[in-house]
Order: sequence, then structure tokens, then C-alpha cells
Amino acid sequence: MPSTPNDSHAPRREFLERIAGVAGGAALLAAGGLAAACAPPAAAPVAATDDEPWLKPLTGKHKQVFDGAKVNDAFPLMFAAGYLATMTETYKLKAGEANAFIVLRHFGTPLGLMDSVWQKYKIGAMLGIMDPATKKPSERNFVWNPKPGDMMNTDASADKMVKMPGVVIGVCGFAIKVLSGMAAKGAGVTPEVAAQEWTAGVIPGAMVVPSGVLAVGRAQEHGCTYCFAG
Repeated sequence: MPSTPNDSHAPRREFLERIAGVAGGAALLAAGGLAAACAPPAAAPVAATDDEPWLKPLTGKHKQVFDGAKVNDAFPLMFAAGYLATMTETYKLKAGEANAFIVLRHFGTPLGLMDSVWQKYKIGAMLGIMDPATKKPSERNFVWNPKPGDMMNTDASADKMVKMPGVVIGVCGFAIKVLSGMAAKGAGVTPEVAAQEWTAGVIPGAMVVPSGVLAVGRAQEHGCTYCFAG
């Protein structure tokens, strides 16, 4: 089965350092002084679902968001498949009455990318993700059209799940930017080119979301219950 890096490995440190660099300007917001800090927060505008296409298919009475921050042996997909199967069987639901929103973010983001991106950018080697067949750093997305043995449940593969009614796969746009930037030099391209290629290489049918944490939060505001899946 595939494995993911320990939290102490260099990719996590670099990922967090890049996030810190992007967020560093946030400290300037404190310049408004104590009075501003103590003032009641203004209500933040909430985007309509027309601006958030990943929410629009989630119309079922029952819906859950699956937070896939790691590859976790493909369980972000398998937990979602298990939820749909058991909800449908237990409560005698029709197709689409139970919804699953699978959010692939942080080090789980590569599960939403095509093989060509894995190969060119050596994602398996960068993040310590092993191919379940070769036991070497993976250069393919083994949840997309998987081979026997790639997943405990190949019926939960991304290519099958993304076609199911009421299922949405979201891929973190922020992680795409950070991770592609980390991998750009090794692939001989600029970070800008890498980000473009990673975005273009998202698996067919999945949707890029601004960030995984945003999508997880908005899903719950939209009525989804929460499941940590990786």
C-alpha cells in the first residue's frame, strides 16, 4: 500500500515555510491599533454557490465532506465510498440523495493529479509516496484507473467516484501553487510554468478550489457533516 512522509520530513517543513512566506504580510493588519482589534468584527460577505461550483451538486438531504490532507492509502476516497454505500443501504436512499465532497488538500493534493504530472515532477520521490506495485517512489496516480492491488477497494477509485451523482472531488489550488513551486526546479521549469501545468493536469471531472481549508469550511456552512479522511 502507498505511504506518506512523516511530519518531520523536509517537504512538510518547506511546505510550511512557503505558506508562512505567503501569509507573512498578514501581520500588517494589526497596524490598526488596539481599538480596531477590540471592535466587533464586521460580517464577511459569503460567496453565492454560483461562484462556488463545487457546492452546487451537493443538493442531497444527506451530505458529508471528506478532508483528505494526506494520501493515507487512498482512504479519502474509500471513506467517501463507504459513506455513500452504507447510507444508501441503511436508509434505502435513491442515487444522489447522499452526497460526498472529497477535498484533496495539503499532501493529499496529488491524488487529484494525472499521471503526467506525477511523472514529470517526481511527486512520489518529493513526498515519499510509494507505488503499491513497485514499492518505489510513485510516478503515477494509483487511484486513477488503478490496477488490482493498488487500493483496498478499487470501486472507490477517483475515475469512478467523480462520475457518481452527488459526488464532488475538489483539489486545493493553494497546495497546487506551493507544491508545484517546490517541484519546479527539479523539472527544469519556472514556478509559474509548474503551477500552470499542475492546474491543467487535474484529473478530469475534479474541480480546483481556492484552498482545501476554505472548501472544507464552506462545505460545512453548506450543510455537510465532517469526516477527517487523511
